[in-house]
Amino acid sequence: MIYLETSRLQLRDWEETDLEPFSRQNADEKVMRYFPKTLSSEETNVFYKSIMSEFKECGFGLYAVEVKENKDFIGFIGFHRATFEADFTPCIEIGWRLKKEAWGKGYATEGATACLQYGFKELDFSDIYSFTADVNQPSKNVMIKIGMNFIKTFNHPKVEEDSPLRKHVLFQINQK
Repeated sequence: MIYLETSRLQLRDWEETDLEPFSRQNADEKVMRYFPKTLSSEETNVFYKSIMSEFKECGFGLYAVEVKENKDFIGFIGFHRATFEADFTPCIEIGWRLKKEAWGKGYATEGATACLQYGFKELDFSDIYSFTADVNQPSKNVMIKIGMNFIKTFNHPKVEEDSPLRKHVLFQINQK
């Protein structure tokens, strides 16, 4: 099923054939540099199963993204229920992870903008959050470009205390 289309992208259900390129992406140190670690094939499979579970439970999730022109799977953009311990959770998070060959083309901004519209109009979300390590300037730039507002910085409780990735930024956007 295709959930959303933009001029260049399709945000769709996951297919079995996505698993191998998704695993390569999650094992790429450049793609994962703002995460605590890369993921093994087994860890990617667990993540994939949790994505599928969230779709079944909620009717939304992290959509597989492909470029319409060549049907190339480039990663995910979509929603996740964030439930870790924080003063703003539980909440709906918008997030993205694209393979490095897709960077710098505006795909994250394009897909996330469409997701926000879908989240507010079709899923009836009242507000949507996004967060990332403070050092992740590319994702912070996307958050700003899609109209999200900076709320605060916080220490992510699931990141080790001595990690340079522990300090996170929180952004939010409300339904208009």
